[in-house]
Amino acid sequence: MKLMTIFKIPDISWRAYRVWQRNRDSYMRFYKANLLGNLGEPLMYLFGMGIGIGSYLGLIEGVPYMEFIAPGLIMGVVMYSASFECTFGAFTRMAEQKTYDGILATPLNVGDLVVGEILWGATKSLIGGSIMMLVIYLAGLMKASFIMILPMLILVFIIGLLFSSLALTFTALSPSYDFFNYFFTIILAPMFFFSGIFFPLTNFPSWVNTASKFMPLTYAVNISRSLLSNIAYSSLISSILILILFTAIFSILSINLIEKRIIK
Repeated sequence: MKLMTIFKIPDISWRAYRVWQRNRDSYMRFYKANLLGNLGEPLMYLFGMGIGIGSYLGLIEGVPYMEFIAPGLIMGVVMYSASFECTFGAFTRMAEQKTYDGILATPLNVGDLVVGEILWGATKSLIGGSIMMLVIYLAGLMKASFIMILPMLILVFIIGLLFSSLALTFTALSPSYDFFNYFFTIILAPMFFFSGIFFPLTNFPSWVNTASKFMPLTYAVNISRSLLSNIAYSSLISSILILILFTAIFSILSINLIEKRIIK
């Protein structure tokens, strides 16, 4: 019965847009500092590792090293943008500022509240991912045709939804800010380094390849690289379906866990 409770179909309405709107208005007051924080580290990886390590390497899967890592770093930006917003940002609104209490005093329910947060996290990812794509394009690292931009933006938004819902699941369980150290260190960091962003997974031991199949970022990196660098990827459709399944599971889970935490 308890398992059925956390996976029950939530009640959601169009009012979720109002939560998204509230977060957007708040974001617009500090957007410059926010963008710098999200993009600074990925850009250092792109140019630091791309130029530094790339100078010692030949072609990786038929493309220069900087071009190889660029599509994956976009997905890294997306993952971290959504995760920071829906952990530290959401926890502050829920536990410190009591924003959730105020929202739930209106006609909105918990489903509307959490979906609005997930949509906002995905929007932050879309902003960060789009700017990263622009940097990669200006650096001449995008070899695919311009028509691939639209599918890439759709992919960025889906990955934003996925990691927003995953982050909110942990936020619902978090007793304090310190708890997020486990999330970023044990879950996100291994995905970032072992999802094929920096080197082909075939270079790693077999157990890493097996573990990577349970990491949603691996599928996102493979799809991104296929779209932007024209590197063939045979499991495109199945990977998209897996990402959608991950997103649906964690979205439902996050809504029910936050409802359980707020409404006792």
